[in-house]
Amino acid sequence: MSTIVKQNILVGSLEHVKERGCIVVTGGGHTIAVFYHEGQAHAVDNRCPHMGFPLDRGSVKDGILTCHWHHARFDLAGGGTFNPFADDVRTFPCIVVDGEVWVDPYPPPRDENRHWQRRLNDGMEHNIRLVIAKAVLGLEAAGADYTVPLKIGAEFGTTYSADGWSAAMSILTCTANILPELREEDRPRALYQGLLHVARECAGKAPRFPIDPLPTGEMRPEVFSAWFRNFIEVRDEEGAERCLATAIEVGVSREDIARMIFTAATDHIYLDSGHVVDFANKAFELLDHLGWDMAGQVLPSLVHGMARARRSEELSQWRSPIDISSMVWEARRGLPSLLDRSHSRSGGWHEEDSLALAILDDSPKAIISSINESIVAGATAEQLGAAVAHAAFLRMAHFHTSNEFRDWDTVHNTLTAANGLHQALKRVPSPELLRGVYDVAMSIYLDRFLNLPPMPLPAIASNHESSTEILGRLLDMVNVRHQVEESAKAVSDYLAGDGHSENLMSTMGRIMLREDADFHSFQILDAAFKQFASRKCAESARHVMIGLSRFLAAHSPTPRAEGQTFQIALRLQRGEEIYR
Repeated sequence: MSTIVKQNILVGSLEHVKERGCIVVTGGGHTIAVFYHEGQAHAVDNRCPHMGFPLDRGSVKDGILTCHWHHARFDLAGGGTFNPFADDVRTFPCIVVDGEVWVDPYPPPRDENRHWQRRLNDGMEHNIRLVIAKAVLGLEAAGADYTVPLKIGAEFGTTYSADGWSAAMSILTCTANILPELREEDRPRALYQGLLHVARECAGKAPRFPIDPLPTGEMRPEVFSAWFRNFIEVRDEEGAERCLATAIEVGVSREDIARMIFTAATDHIYLDSGHVVDFANKAFELLDHLGWDMAGQVLPSLVHGMARARRSEELSQWRSPIDISSMVWEARRGLPSLLDRSHSRSGGWHEEDSLALAILDDSPKAIISSINESIVAGATAEQLGAAVAHAAFLRMAHFHTSNEFRDWDTVHNTLTAANGLHQALKRVPSPELLRGVYDVAMSIYLDRFLNLPPMPLPAIASNHESSTEILGRLLDMVNVRHQVEESAKAVSDYLAGDGHSENLMSTMGRIMLREDADFHSFQILDAAFKQFASRKCAESARHVMIGLSRFLAAHSPTPRAEGQTFQIALRLQRGEEIYR
């Protein structure tokens, strides 16, 4: 039995350690493996930092300790690992006094925050999801704010992809957006998944080399805006990026920068199926979390996608059999006149739900006419954005499961574009950005065939189950495929009862996070949370959550490999044995 003397642990005589090769002792809350190698005793934590396998079952050769489970290798003297998938193993001071080996089980503490930030960078660089999961949990345990791993992911994602802002960066932003609505234990899981998507998408890609700002004395926002729009128009991404970098560098305001980007994003019809406006909105939401100091790093990453975006007026479905494109251009040209006529009545319009239903009309002319009438009647930019977002969620709520499975994504793309436009209109309600309302409304029109026939909404029935029972049932049923209508009914029943909306949102978050969630799942969850919270107890809020539940149920269950890795990391952090 080991004995503690003046905090040190007696291991035994040096000869005994030499004879045994390795002796395991305990003390100070640690299980310590003491090895004899080349005339010296070396002490390390007996838990392999990779997955917890006992290192005393490994072997030592040429000063290298090898774990026999996954063959992680460590410098026996210093504990450093030769394999990025593992981690450095903790070493303990080891001395020999009068032929006896003593170990100090209380080594100097390391800076946990700094250590796990470094390990998160390692995990991102090598695309190792277990390391990413450990680092997120380690940072949380060290008391780091969520913005610490978020910033590491943002810097990595905007640096190591020549294509600039990507779906993965939007996922990362979604994770930050939904954190307040999640249960505390689900928040690190969300961050882990967001960071994992960034690492995975950047793996093997060339880095993005930023362009320096101009050496100029120009300070006028309108000049930068004109330059930027022209560069995007002619697809000159280098000119556009330098213009944007300069505007940020010289101190053009956040609002003017946002207006400049969103104006260029709506100069053409529905750029890249709405992704340009959506991605730009996500970039500004990321800066809401990280601060404007990151603008020079984050916003220029948007330029590549903006300059190369597909313009919907070039697509056949926007030109034939009905020339929707020409209708939209005409409506855009008439927008200034409509806004002039609406000024005196602005703020007195409250017909968002009626306009949402009108946007589901089968006539594009009638849809545009309804939008125009709403503008003249005093509808604000935010109200118009809310109406198209509601209409887009209704398409999802009425999506018929007889459609091809991939058509869930068709409806989803319009839905998230509508939400992105709505959020952007709340940020910078400019006449130029308002043009996007026509674009999204026409995309909703083009999706009409996916509601033929429309799947009916669940009936609102009196409830005999408690809210807790309904949420438990919802979690269980989504473990089985094709529970689309059943899950929608459960959500509808919950909202008809007295359950708290916060519990419903956290449950929907858990449903998504236990899956191998992709871009679309993160996007719709984030959009639904925003739309639901802003609608409170309105009927449109029910439509939003029904649409969300149907989409998530249609895409569940998955193999859940990402969650299994996270669970391993969580068990290791708790000190549990993975292998017995």
